[in-house]
Amino acid sequence: MYEDYFGLSSKPFQLNPDPSFYFGSTQHRRAKAYLEYGVRRNEGFIVITGEVGAGKTTIVRGLLESLDPNAMMAVQLVSTQLGADDTLRMVGAAFGVPVKGNSKAELLMALEAYLITQATLGKRCLLIVDEAQNLDHHAVEELRMLSNFQYGKQALLQTFLIGQPEFRDILQSPNMLQLRQRVTATCHIGPMDVNETRAYIEHRLKRAGATDKPSFDDAVFPILFEASAGIPRRINGVCDRLLLHGFLSEKTHFAANDAQEVVDEMKAEMASPPSRVPDITLDDIQGDTEFSAVLADGLLTQIERLAAEQYNDRLNRIERSMLRQERVNIEILAMLQKLVIDARSPKEPS
Repeated sequence: MYEDYFGLSSKPFQLNPDPSFYFGSTQHRRAKAYLEYGVRRNEGFIVITGEVGAGKTTIVRGLLESLDPNAMMAVQLVSTQLGADDTLRMVGAAFGVPVKGNSKAELLMALEAYLITQATLGKRCLLIVDEAQNLDHHAVEELRMLSNFQYGKQALLQTFLIGQPEFRDILQSPNMLQLRQRVTATCHIGPMDVNETRAYIEHRLKRAGATDKPSFDDAVFPILFEASAGIPRRINGVCDRLLLHGFLSEKTHFAANDAQEVVDEMKAEMASPPSRVPDITLDDIQGDTEFSAVLADGLLTQIERLAAEQYNDRLNRIERSMLRQERVNIEILAMLQKLVIDARSPKEPS
């Protein structure tokens, strides 16, 4: 909508992950290096965690695009509270192994045969499980058992587990001991600091073709950082809204008051509608209660703190809702792809 106004070739702050806009903050470079190390090592589990919108999916998609399809067979699953057997079937379907009508034992044999076939063709197999915090320990145990498949001294399957911060706590539970012993590297992606937030915004604008506009006062970036907490997806949301504000207001340069106005508007939009309370006038309480200036200031501080916490809670709920919808879309596409593959497969004569 505003791309032409600012002379951009694409939308710089879209919410969907796009590897072409990858920004290498200190933590993102570290996570990317761990994944690349895991690919080279070709065994065990690599665990990457981070907040919703921290950039985990962008890094994974960038890795998938960089892999040679002639040397690596990589598939990605999104976990949605599946049980152990369903998880195993999802893995089989992702690799194109027939799962309908097969028992668990038959499915395991078919998976092992597929992995051995790929190894004899000189291909390695990589399984990437997103939203790993949704896996129960039985499903995790099935994934661990798949890592036991070997062809000679070569491991047949490597697994990356990508999840939200709570997955780190799940890994520390006693029933995850065997999995922890198979983990070769772990990395957590935290929020960016204010300087990285500024560099991130400037990087994405440059990737979208920005030259001399839009431009920003230095005071704008701390406001954007505070509003987004340094989380990339939140930064995208606030910046997208700021550029829309500039387009509608016919501005190409943004000052601190512009950024604050947009942030305040977004907070107001996400705030819960006020509950209906009885109308109380000053005369109703003046006779019974007297507020000191210190007490009033204290109450005001608590109200502001509660409002900020409510805003952050609603923002997290909205982000999780968007992520759930994205997972549903990915699963639907995977099922459609499987149906197309099955339809193309030659039918056995009856």
